[in-house]
Amino acid sequence: MAAIQTLVDAVRSIRGRSIRRGRITGPRSWPIRELPRWVAAFVVLVVLADAVILAVEASRVSIHLHDLGLFAGLLLCSAATVELTRRAGENLGFVKDVYAVWELPVAILLPLVYVPLLPVLRTALTQWRIRRAPVYRRVFSAAAIGLSYLAAAVVFRTLIHVVPGAAASPAGHALAWMPVVAVCGVVQWTVNQILIWIAIRGSNPDFRLRDEQFAKEPMYNDVSELCVAVLVTFCLAYSWIALVFAFPFITLLQRSVRHARLLQDARADSKTGLLNAATWERGATSELTRAVRTRTQLAVALLDIDRFKMINDTYGHLTGDEVLKEIAHTLKTMLRDYDLAGRFGGEEFALLLPQTRAVDAFRIAERIRSAISGLCIIAPGTTGGERVHVTVSIGVAALDSGSRREYAELMAAADAALYRAKSGGRDQVQMISTTRGLHAVSSLPRAGGEDQGPSLFRRVVNS
Repeated sequence: MAAIQTLVDAVRSIRGRSIRRGRITGPRSWPIRELPRWVAAFVVLVVLADAVILAVEASRVSIHLHDLGLFAGLLLCSAATVELTRRAGENLGFVKDVYAVWELPVAILLPLVYVPLLPVLRTALTQWRIRRAPVYRRVFSAAAIGLSYLAAAVVFRTLIHVVPGAAASPAGHALAWMPVVAVCGVVQWTVNQILIWIAIRGSNPDFRLRDEQFAKEPMYNDVSELCVAVLVTFCLAYSWIALVFAFPFITLLQRSVRHARLLQDARADSKTGLLNAATWERGATSELTRAVRTRTQLAVALLDIDRFKMINDTYGHLTGDEVLKEIAHTLKTMLRDYDLAGRFGGEEFALLLPQTRAVDAFRIAERIRSAISGLCIIAPGTTGGERVHVTVSIGVAALDSGSRREYAELMAAADAALYRAKSGGRDQVQMISTTRGLHAVSSLPRAGGEDQGPSLFRRVVNS
């Protein structure tokens, strides 16, 4: 149901790969040229399909004053919604909106020629009034939305005739008419998601659409938008004057959508997308309280980038930011859905591992350390760039089942383990169990320059 600013993360991924390859794309270049060929062909195909359908329908449509008036009213409301968005600013990344409230009635109540036209006009207005994005991205968004509403229009015209008289008298057949419109809204949402998903996954296979689109809050917003769109469509089936009374309520829905996005942004670190320090601390404190109450195991880990200041001083802060993003991406891919990963400040990250034994937490930390040490990040350079070797030191503290520890105590133990890892030569994992006196260390450098595998746990002696 939401119009999505597509391929944002794909473009970011392209830029990241450009940095790692040692070149930064100029601002005037068209990012579509750097997409895989089949993805670029898919984008072009979607745009051409939408344009061809629009041209065909325009050649055989009969203009009626009522249709023009209703379309003008819906276009005016859509333009007013764009202006409200301009005042607050358009979010980066996936942009949730309420334009479906105005676009679904077009698909249901007007001839097919108007269906792809409204997204085109609205997207052009967005490009002009709000923020200039790469043209191909806006064009693809408009085409994908137009095709999805065309699919909804075809489904409506097919299903509504199953109930005799429902097409001519919505009020007399509301029990059938409104569910059919709702089904068409779901069809539109599904087709739009498929088109978006193909483009983004083809550009960036590591991108997880579920986190952005299928989380609880986005799905709640989409369902609310669908319900309001069905009500507005039902009212407009009688008179366009319903727009006058519907618009104030739509502005409230638009604010609620933006409020949810602002709350999400307030919880996340802007550079890495992980939880910020305050949010991570609240989540960790809650999980620790639950672990103590249920007598389950839990572990925390503090991760610090080795010699990060030297990386910034040598290669520049853009490369330093890329290092932070790559480490954050590694953490997201290697941790479980219910683990908490946050940026604790500067070059330090914090991990919370619920229901995790000490030995398992140690192994997870070691796998993360090994994966990060194997990252291939290329700093820009005149000769093609230079590989930036990144290593991390990790301190782990484990809470055994049945023990009672405060948040500060557990973090102090993890910090002490991190200090041991840093002072012991870096690029290693150190662990302290807060109740059993266990200590573990990995990756101690040998004289020959090779790394030692993870050690067995052993009792701490004079530690």
